[in-house]
Amino acid sequence: MHLRGTNTRITPDMNLKNIISALLLMMLTVQLVFGQSREEGTFSGKPDPIKSIQVYPNPATDVVNIKFEAPIARKVNLSVHNLLGNSIELETELVDEYEVRIRVKDLTSGYYFVSIRDDHANLRGTYKFLKR
Repeated sequence: MHLRGTNTRITPDMNLKNIISALLLMMLTVQLVFGQSREEGTFSGKPDPIKSIQVYPNPATDVVNIKFEAPIARKVNLSVHNLLGNSIELETELVDEYEVRIRVKDLTSGYYFVSIRDDHANLRGTYKFLKR
């Protein structure tokens, strides 16, 4: 089984744990695709800052940088989750008003999600990254 547009595959040689992880990743990817297609926030004519976020490097080894087009880095709430949806506490660093750095060095290899929220502007977004 393969989810088009992703690298997620289920093959006959996978063990049950890997199959479940792949299925969860597929389900979350589908939810994220449809969830991000909704317009959230206000219709002020300004570009939506949540849609112009850069998450890099991806895959990551030591840190993941989150760069915003607007100076909202100080205002957003970040949370990182594993494939099962468990929240993971990680060290974050405010680089400047446009960028936040998350230390992922101690995470085990695998896929994770970073959720970004700005309740004042009613903005929400979730992004997938791979920790190697």
